[in-house]
Amino acid sequence: KKKLKISGRELLSVPRQVFGLDQLQVLEMSPERESCLRYRMELLPQEVGRLRNLTCLYVDSNNLKKIPAEIGTLSRLERLTLSNNSLSSLPAEMGALQRLRSLHLANNSLTEFPAPLCQLRSLTFLDVSDNKIDTIPSSIRHLEKLETLLLLFNSLESLPEDVCLLRNLHTLWLGNNRLRSLPTAFGELVNLDWGYNYCSGNFEGNPLESPPPEVCSRGPAGIRDYFSSLRRI
Repeated sequence: KKKLKISGRELLSVPRQVFGLDQLQVLEMSPERESCLRYRMELLPQEVGRLRNLTCLYVDSNNLKKIPAEIGTLSRLERLTLSNNSLSSLPAEMGALQRLRSLHLANNSLTEFPAPLCQLRSLTFLDVSDNKIDTIPSSIRHLEKLETLLLLFNSLESLPEDVCLLRNLHTLWLGNNRLRSLPTAFGELVNLDWGYNYCSGNFEGNPLESPPPEVCSRGPAGIRDYFSSLRRI
């Protein structure tokens, strides 16, 4: 792959020549923490849209406050890392990234689940942890290929029943939210490794009542039995 990694203690802006490298496939512009870079981008240059062959773009750990609409032209993009920035929204054009499989958005300033994400039908990995998201839209059901969904450290008070249609989910982290209950069809997430693989499930730090934490720890089967017993009462 044609790859470029931009780093350097004195770097204060992205060299414009970078955006003329139209055969570039991997572009890394994430300051390495150990290098104490002075350089932190606040705006991803709109010229990034010229890099039509990019498959991987790493711009985490900057000071990004905005993503340009031109990112929607990167039709070959498969991996995008935007974690540890200051993003409060995403452009609608991001919904055009139909090859995107992995998207990292942890530790930003999102107060709602960005609507364009629900159009990314190739996504298998999505991390929106450590934001301020309080609701998940029902349109999340369109992410049918999703295998990993990380939602911990947000402000979620509920989950839509539509989450239960994401049958390919193996890993779902819900810890440190405000959840009092799970959707009644939650037990349908039969591929979820809760109860088997400690790393796959995370629900601690929620005031869960229905089902209680000890039921959640038994995994989908235990949760399904819990809700079935409620219906029989």
